[in-house]
Amino acid sequence: MAQQFNAQNIKKRTSVLVFLKGSTAPLVLYVENPEELYAELKQTIKSATAVLVEKETSGPLKKVCFISNQIASVAIQEEQFVG
Repeated sequence: MAQQFNAQNIKKRTSVLVFLKGSTAPLVLYVENPEELYAELKQTIKSATAVLVEKETSGPLKKVCFISNQIASVAIQEEQFVG
């Protein structure tokens, strides 16, 4: 028997996707303020100087770091989940 979920159980969460050069799958980062991280990474991409980016997240990846000149693109993703 299939379990039914009402609309009250469906929640949304937002993540920041970081696509790195040479990688097929993006890094999926769950943070408190995804809009702020997105803007920060966008600014980092514009910079001519390569820097080490290190972030702590609240998702499956607890800590991540990468070199800024390896970022191909960033995106914000909104997903629904049952919780």
